[in-house]
Amino acid sequence: MAEALNVKKRESRGKREAKRLREAGSIPAILYGHGEANESLVIVADEMSSVIRHGGRVVELKGAVNEKAFIRELQWDVYGVEVLHVDFARVSEHERVEVKVKVELRGEAPGVKDGGAVEHLLHEIEIDCEALSIPEKIGVSIRELKIGDAITAGELKLPEGAKLVSDPDDVIVHCVVHREEEEVEGGAEGAEPEVIGRKAEDEEEGEE
Repeated sequence: MAEALNVKKRESRGKREAKRLREAGSIPAILYGHGEANESLVIVADEMSSVIRHGGRVVELKGAVNEKAFIRELQWDVYGVEVLHVDFARVSEHERVEVKVKVELRGEAPGVKDGGAVEHLLHEIEIDCEALSIPEKIGVSIRELKIGDAITAGELKLPEGAKLVSDPDDVIVHCVVHREEEEVEGGAEGAEPEVIGRKAEDEEEGEE
């Protein structure tokens, strides 16, 4: 179910006005799409923060406009802490969108018990699905991941009706030999072996 966001019309624009809104606990936003006129809006910062914490992608705008919208883009401050601006796109009930979704590892890999290390390489994948059916995250089990094994994007189980947009060959996670062990082995192989008797032979050649 889409979370509700109370919105008001934004009568004036510009950097100074945007700064004033943010200082008052609000965020400037814009709503566009479906061939309709763009709407400049103001939303409550705390409400937007709640939506982001819950992983929401589609919201129910209420107030100055009353319709469902997809969070197309968030503009953050340089520290990635505060949202400075929000782009909303109008969506219909069965409209499809391309969206990035977080990938969550689940379980414990048996390869770790054998001295391996799990490396989570890709934390998001892009999928195509209905706007009102965007999953909060996609789980992938690593309970059978052994040393040398890998799981690719194409092997993930997607929600019904969703299609993968990311490259199916992209590696999501793999289990490799622990790096410390590799360094020890590499060091042993790279060291020059001592040649027993070399010193004695050199001394004999010098005496001649």
